[in-house]
Amino acid sequence: MAGQDSPAIVVFKDEIMSVKIVLQSPSSRWLLLTLLPRFGLRQRERILAHTDSLTDVFQMNAATLKAMGLASDAVEALMAWQSGDTQHALLREALRIQAVCAEAGIALVGMGEAGYPDALRHIHNAPLLLYCRGDIELLSRDQLGIVGSRNATRAGLDHARQFAGELSRRGLVITSGLALGIDGAAHAGALDAGFPTIAVVGCGLDRLYPAQHRKLAGRIAEQGLIVSEYPPGTQARAAYFPQRNRIISGLSRGVLVVEASLRSGSLITARTALEQGREVFAIPGSVHSPVARGCHQLIKQGARLVETVDDILEELGTWWSMHPDSTANQDGPESPDTSSLDSREIAVFEALGYDPQSTDALSLATGLPADQLMQSLLLLELEGLVNAAPGGYLRVA
Repeated sequence: MAGQDSPAIVVFKDEIMSVKIVLQSPSSRWLLLTLLPRFGLRQRERILAHTDSLTDVFQMNAATLKAMGLASDAVEALMAWQSGDTQHALLREALRIQAVCAEAGIALVGMGEAGYPDALRHIHNAPLLLYCRGDIELLSRDQLGIVGSRNATRAGLDHARQFAGELSRRGLVITSGLALGIDGAAHAGALDAGFPTIAVVGCGLDRLYPAQHRKLAGRIAEQGLIVSEYPPGTQARAAYFPQRNRIISGLSRGVLVVEASLRSGSLITARTALEQGREVFAIPGSVHSPVARGCHQLIKQGARLVETVDDILEELGTWWSMHPDSTANQDGPESPDTSSLDSREIAVFEALGYDPQSTDALSLATGLPADQLMQSLLLLELEGLVNAAPGGYLRVA
C-alpha cells in the first residue's frame, strides 16, 4: 500500500536500528576508544582533567574535542558515532570485531563497566578494554601472579606447580602469562589441584602463543579465564609482552618470581608490580644457577624471600588493601607514630604528601637510590603509613 514500507525496507531499517543499538552499548564505546587514531595516554589524561570518564567524549561536540587535542580523524570518528553513520570505517571495524567476538565466545569488558576489576582500574595506563574467554567473575577474585623463566629447571617447574596448587587451595587465583616454563607450570599446578587460573596473553585470543600451550589454553578457558587487551586477529609480538606484564601484576595482590635470569622478562613484571604498589616475592636458588640470579637480585632489592606458602600469605595479610578510599585520611587523626622508623624511612615519609608522588620524584627529594627507596616505601606500607596510588605513593597518615 502507498505510504507503507515494503517488508524488505522494514527489515533493512530493523538491521540499521540493531547496529545502532550495538554501537550504543557500554563495551562498544570502550572498543571504539581503543580504535581511535592517536588516542594515547597523554590525550586520555588531558580529557580526564576536565571530565569524569573517557566515554564522555561521545557527548562532546567537535570543537571541544579538538580543543582537548584529539586528532582530526579521531574527532571525525566520534562525530560519525553521534550521527549513527554506520558506514564510517572505524565503526565498521568495531562492528566486525564485535561480530568475531560473539562468534568465538569472547566477552568484552570496558574499564567503566561493573565487571572490570578495581585492582586493574587504578594502575597507570590501565587497559581500556579486556577481551575475555572463560569465567569473567574471576577478574574480581584475589589473585597472585606467578612468573619466571621460560628456560626453567626441573626444580623450578616443580616449585611453580606446588606453590600454584597450594596457593589456590588457600583462596588465591593464580594469574600468569601462558609462556613456556614457569608460567605454564603455574597454570597447570592450579588446574591439576582443581582450581581456576587466569592467563593474560600478548595476542588476540584466537592467535594464542606459544603453540605448545594450546591444549593448556583450552583447559584454562574451560576452567578459568584467558584475558587480552588485543582484539582477535592480533599476532603475538615482542613489544606486547611487557604490556601484558603490567596487567598480570595489576590484577594481582602480589607477584611471585620462581626462577629468572638477570635479563628475564619476569624482572619487568616484578618492577611493574613494585611501581603499582604490589608486593614482590622471590624463591632463592643455587648461587651457581643462572636462572636464580634474577631472584637473588630481587631479594637484595627488598623482595620477600619465600620458602613456604605461609611466607606469602603472612606478607599479604599485613598490608594488602585495594580500596581506593582507604588511601584518604578524612578525619585528621593525631600525628602518626614514627618511633619505629629509621632515619631513611622518616626522610621518605616526610617527603610524601597526600597527592601521589612518583618514585623518580621521591628519589630526587630524598637522594636515595631506587632500591633503598623501594625498601623504605614497602616498610612504610607495612606500618600503614603510605599507600600506592595511580601515579606513585601518598601518605595515609
